[in-house]
Amino acid sequence: MLKLRLKRIGKKMQPIYRIVIANSKTKRNGKDIEKIGYYNPIKKIFKINEILMKQWLLKGAKPTKTVNNLLKKNKLFFNP
Repeated sequence: MLKLRLKRIGKKMQPIYRIVIANSKTKRNGKDIEKIGYYNPIKKIFKINEILMKQWLLKGAKPTKTVNNLLKKNKLFFNP
């Protein structure tokens, strides 16, 4: 099953997360299929490629709870 999930990058105590498409069985920072955006919780920056997000959601990928909350907060939730 494919998931839209967060992948942690950045330094210690300065997290930055990439929003990626990954298999649900891989580790948090494991191999991803495609990078579609990023989230910086310190500066409150959230960017995502909406076209890629919609394509993957139509293919059956499901967002994790955290990604789903970020999408709702930024009014980007797409229900296929």
